[in-house]
Amino acid sequence: MPPFLGRVLRSARPLTRAVTYTRWLHLMLAWFFALASAMVYPGLTDMTPVRWLLVVLVPTVPVAALGLVPVVRRAEGLQAQLMLFPGQHARVRDGDAASGISAAPSASWRDRVRTSVWLVVRLELGCLTALAMLPLLGQFMALLVRAMGGSVDDIDAPLAPPTQWWAAALLVPVPVLLLMAVVVTLGVALTAAARRLLGPSPAQRLAALEERTEQLLERNRIAHELHDSIGHALSVAVVQAGAARAAGDGAFTERALGAIEETGRAALEDLERVLVVLRESQRPASARPALGEAERLLKSARASGAVVDAEVSGPVDRLPGAVSRECYRMLQESLTNVLRHAGPVPVRVRVSVLPTRVDIDVVNPLPPAPIVPTGRGGTGLRGIRERAALLGGHADIGPRGGEWRVRVELPLG
Repeated sequence: MPPFLGRVLRSARPLTRAVTYTRWLHLMLAWFFALASAMVYPGLTDMTPVRWLLVVLVPTVPVAALGLVPVVRRAEGLQAQLMLFPGQHARVRDGDAASGISAAPSASWRDRVRTSVWLVVRLELGCLTALAMLPLLGQFMALLVRAMGGSVDDIDAPLAPPTQWWAAALLVPVPVLLLMAVVVTLGVALTAAARRLLGPSPAQRLAALEERTEQLLERNRIAHELHDSIGHALSVAVVQAGAARAAGDGAFTERALGAIEETGRAALEDLERVLVVLRESQRPASARPALGEAERLLKSARASGAVVDAEVSGPVDRLPGAVSRECYRMLQESLTNVLRHAGPVPVRVRVSVLPTRVDIDVVNPLPPAPIVPTGRGGTGLRGIRERAALLGGHADIGPRGGEWRVRVELPLG
């Protein structure tokens, strides 16, 4: 393709985009308000430059006052999202579609003033579009009629068309191209103004950022919930099944199956709670297991063959809900880690609720080699550290003198 033809095609590309014509319509909707106002004052007869100036300026006062109504910002934002930005109605993909436009009512006087300025800008650009359309369309009609051999005496055109029909025919596309250039330019200007004046305020940006942060934290919490609960249940099931097969004792096998059943049922309950959160039908944070239910974890570990020496001291029931629930999960992951990597070994568990902090201490002997290799990189232990850090505490995890120790300290108050 010749370079000149390529430049021509690129220049004409806006004419093939639906958003060009929706922006044009958006501009003309503002002109209709000015037209209705002009019918009342100063009227549409005997138009002079002063009267045209009044047509453009008089509507700015009621328009600016209208922008102070909070719900107007929502209506303008929705219109801008639909008509000024490429979307499903356009023939092109554009990742910047309407993402910078707020569709919320004005929440402050700053938003109201910005909405008023937007309405005035939209009104003036719409008037400018209409004032450019009228003479250009008149010129187009004059050229078209002259090219067809008709009389142009009754057509209001800025310039007299050529007397030769063929010259007029050659010039017919010129007013149309000029009009489209005006429409494209003013449409781009209106879109830029919308981004600045209808975009979210600093408070809205902060609220959106906080909401996004909450969503990420919620996803992270759900991932930990699934890892801790389902991982614990599977680890207990694997250890119990292996121990029952090795023991060859019917009574032990029956106890192992009972432990697997109880642990699996608890995991299903946890899974259902997580699915409820994912469905966003409700978010029962208080329904999640807390540290007061630690006996369930200890019983499950003992049923897996581990000798658990546990001591829970202090007012566990008085812990804040979030702290108590996270302590339960950290204790669960600690016991799961023991069963997964060391098997049914002696475990010492100490949970102390003190006036200023909560201490969790889980210690087990290091095995010569992992009994149940997982092929993973310590996701659960990393989750313990993240939970502790989120609550302002810290976790010390690692081997100490032939033992594996998980030590968590969480501040209270």
